[in-house]
Amino acid sequence: MNSTTFRMPARRLVTAAAATVLAAGPAVLAGAGGAHATEEQGRAGAAVLRTGLDVSLLDKTVGVPLALSLNEVRAPGSARETALTATLDGVDGGKPFSVLRADVADAGATVADGRAEGRSELAHATVHLPGLPLLSLIEVEQVTSRAVCEAGKEPLAESNLLGSVTVLGKKVTLTAGGTTEVKVPGVGEVRVDLSTRETTSRTAAATALGLTVSVNPLELNVAEIEGTVTLAEATCESPAEPPAKDDGSAVAEPQGSASETALAETGGDSATPYVASAAAALLLAGATALAATRRRKRG
Repeated sequence: MNSTTFRMPARRLVTAAAATVLAAGPAVLAGAGGAHATEEQGRAGAAVLRTGLDVSLLDKTVGVPLALSLNEVRAPGSARETALTATLDGVDGGKPFSVLRADVADAGATVADGRAEGRSELAHATVHLPGLPLLSLIEVEQVTSRAVCEAGKEPLAESNLLGSVTVLGKKVTLTAGGTTEVKVPGVGEVRVDLSTRETTSRTAAATALGLTVSVNPLELNVAEIEGTVTLAEATCESPAEPPAKDDGSAVAEPQGSASETALAETGGDSATPYVASAAAALLLAGATALAATRRRKRG
């Protein structure tokens, strides 16, 4: 099983997490041709999980960020990550704390041949938050997202949800493009947005599930967690269209007199008038020599 583990002392949960979790899954770029995409190349990206949370600890008066991304990939070229778990080590009394566990967690990005595509898939996945070790934030059977941007064509963004979704222990029915609120007394509330998509003339972005979280677990030295969690996201930007090629079908008409035009129509080229003039001169010279010879003979 592929996994990503982040070790940290319990009292330094978030300050260390912000630095180490972002390195959870470095993208392996194959044939990327450099790390910086250009407008001509196009861009693509994907991630199966991303968090932007503020965690307030019981013994502190300020919130600290918990920024985590799993299987985040970017291209040009080709990139793919398939880690199945994300774990914080040293949070729960020194035992590993699982933030995400899934049977399938696949993110890929490809830019080639005038086409950029980002795609992500998450199946049989469970997400937990610090302070809620026994109650899952969300459980999903399968979610997918895809964003396709092709030069000269309208970008495409799509997301799909297959199977049931459970939020804070409650099964919920989600509506595409709508928002569902889940409230659990003594725990908190979560707002879930299903299948958000956005396109422009050259870009596309899709997120299968977006969660806005506000919980008060009061365990593991965690007083409150607020922020966002996204599952299965994909983005792309179209490569620039190649300039139109001149196939040589348009030929400029030669400039000159009507006689030159007539020669061109009979298959002559631009040198034909000069060849004809030279031939006429030779004929004239020959005729003159012949006349002179005849006069000498008569004399």
